[in-house]
Amino acid sequence: MKTILVTGSNGLLGQKLTEKVLSDRKVKLIATSKGVNRYPIGDGYEYAEMDILNFEQVKQVIENYKPDAIVHTAAMTNVDTGEANKKHCYQLNVAATQNLVALCEENNIHFVHLSTDFIFDGAKGPYVEDDAPNPLSYYGETKLLAELAVKQSKANWAILRTILVYGITNDMSRSNIVLWAKGALEKGLPINVVNDQWRMPTLAEDLADACLLAVEKNAQGVYHVSGKDYMSIADLVRKVADYWSLDKSIISEISSDSLNQTAKRPAKTGFILDKTVRDLEYNPHSFEEGLKIVDEQIKNSIK
Repeated sequence: MKTILVTGSNGLLGQKLTEKVLSDRKVKLIATSKGVNRYPIGDGYEYAEMDILNFEQVKQVIENYKPDAIVHTAAMTNVDTGEANKKHCYQLNVAATQNLVALCEENNIHFVHLSTDFIFDGAKGPYVEDDAPNPLSYYGETKLLAELAVKQSKANWAILRTILVYGITNDMSRSNIVLWAKGALEKGLPINVVNDQWRMPTLAEDLADACLLAVEKNAQGVYHVSGKDYMSIADLVRKVADYWSLDKSIISEISSDSLNQTAKRPAKTGFILDKTVRDLEYNPHSFEEGLKIVDEQIKNSIK
């Protein structure tokens, strides 16, 4: 039985990984995050408090549990925060990854690293794994630097890039594009949505599956992991409105430039998933299916 250590286990993806392992995966899970465990079930796995910026603590946890694989989900993912606080963004996204991958190299641990479509400039999406990166934001830059640190190491590694992850956590503490759109439309207040950015939104459960498949199959190299449907952000929000029968007339389409965001976003990303489907047997849900899963989880959380 493989032992998997997950960083950032309190986040959306981290919690979905815990859920998957508890439901049907024959692996031993070590969930780690900064602060107390926020997953509501404490049995069936171990939780260790671990701040990825504290090298000695990270080293100690890895020495204690001797994992076969590390799935590194912890990162600063807020693009504008990354632009405004570059030093902290670098520490979390680059320095922490360098430390982890060095420890994996030293201890012969399979390193599965989460990355992003934001390493691309969005000029020619959808992208294949070996397309040339050209990040537009500091966040994208740090994620690319982290990838380079992983690729240059002698560790056994896989990089999973993903796009616009959505889903709900048990405590509903993490927002994302789907929950934001649903919540805003339910309030009946007019909302502005960009119509010049295209993405392939990814259900958190699908991404968790891909992470575990990468560990099970001892995957090597770069893999693109997203949903299968390509759409503009405006279309995405309209699909959310349709699914929950909410008023679409309050949605106004705007251009990205009019938002005056701190960090620049790529226009058209999206991924060609052929390699991941072939090598990892990855089988993502459609966006409609993903919304149904989220809806069921929301209903269950209200009970």
